[in-house]
Amino acid sequence: MNIFRPLFPRPALVEALIGDLAGESLADYRSGLFLASARGTGKTTFIKNEFIARCRDRSWLPVYVDLEATRHLDPAVCLADAIGRALGAFAAPVRSVHTSNPAHAPQPPSVPTTVAQLLEALHRVSRQRLVLIIDEAHYVLHSANGMSLMFALKAARDHLNLHRDADGLRLVFTGSSHDKLTQLLNTAKQPFYGAHLTPFPLLDDDYIAFITETCNRRLALSNQFSRTEVAEAFAWVGHRPALLHSVMAEAAVGLGQASHLGALLQRGDLDHLPGAWSDYERRFQALSPLQQAVLRVLAKKTFSRQAFAPFSEQTLEEVTSQLLVHGSAAKASAPGLQKALAALRHKDLLWRNSVGQYALEDAAMAEWLLKQPRPD
Repeated sequence: MNIFRPLFPRPALVEALIGDLAGESLADYRSGLFLASARGTGKTTFIKNEFIARCRDRSWLPVYVDLEATRHLDPAVCLADAIGRALGAFAAPVRSVHTSNPAHAPQPPSVPTTVAQLLEALHRVSRQRLVLIIDEAHYVLHSANGMSLMFALKAARDHLNLHRDADGLRLVFTGSSHDKLTQLLNTAKQPFYGAHLTPFPLLDDDYIAFITETCNRRLALSNQFSRTEVAEAFAWVGHRPALLHSVMAEAAVGLGQASHLGALLQRGDLDHLPGAWSDYERRFQALSPLQQAVLRVLAKKTFSRQAFAPFSEQTLEEVTSQLLVHGSAAKASAPGLQKALAALRHKDLLWRNSVGQYALEDAAMAEWLLKQPRPD
C-alpha cells in the first residue's frame, strides 16, 4: 500500500446509508438515493470499497455502472451490459440436445432485451434484493434517450417492489454536479420527482487525523506532519484526497520537509498545488473576456445555489460588471451572450439540458474560479 494513499474506512456513514436505503430510519431512500459532491472528494472510492461490500453483507446484489467511464456510449447499453454480466453469474450451462425431430426440440425462453426486463430476470434468478448503483448518473442527460431510461428504471423499481417478497430493487445515483443531478428530480415532469438530493459528506477531521498518523508512522521522527498543516492543505485542494496525497508525498519524500508543510504551502513551493488547478487555468485563459465573464457569473450562481437565467437583464448586468472589473469596457448583449454560451458548450465547459438550463460541465470549476483574486 502506498503510505500516501491509505483507504480511510467510514463505517458509520456506510451503515447509515444502508439503513436509510433499507427503509429502517426516518430518512427513507427506498424511492432512490441521490448522492452529490464535487469531483474527486471520495464518492467512488467509498461506493466501490465500502458501500458495495456492505450491500453484499446484507445479502443484496449490487450492480455498479460508471457512466463517466463510458460517457461516449448509450447509457442504456452500459446498464444492460452490467446487468447482463450479473445475470451471467447465474446462467446454467447449456446442454446439447440431440433429437431426430427438430419440432420436438426444447424452445429457449424469451430473452430479456430492455433494462427493465433484465432487472426483472436478475431479480427472479438471484432471489436477492437488487441495488443498481449508477455512478456519475448525470451523464444520462447527455443522451437523447437518457430521460426515457430513467423513467424506465422508475417503472422497474415500482414493479419489482410490488412482489410478494417486496423490495426487489433499490436505486442509487451519484453525481459530481449538483445542478445536473437535480434535473432528475426537481420538477413534476422529472422521473424521480419528490426524491431528495443528499450531499455526500466530505472527509472531515477524523480523516485528517487518520492520514496524518498513518503517514507519520512510516516517516522519520525528523520528518513528521502536523495535523493542523495537513488540514490546511486539504482545504486548499478542495477536500480532494488524491490531491492531498500528492502534496504530502512531495513534501515528505520529494523535499523531506513534512514538518514544514505549512511554510511550503505559504511560499507556493509545492508543484502539486498549482498543478491541482492547472487544467482549469489553461482552459480559462484560452477564453475570450466575454466567455470568462459568463463563467465567473455562472460560478457565483452555482456556489450560491441560484438559478442562472442567461438572457435576463440581471444576468446581462452581472456579465457587464465582470467585464469592467477585469479591464474590458465592452457591454454584454443578448446576441453576444448567446454566442459565448454556444462557444463554452463547444469547449465542454458548459452544459445545457433539454429545457435550456445551463450548468458548469465540471462543478469544481466554480470553486476554482471563486478562489481567483480580483484585480486591483
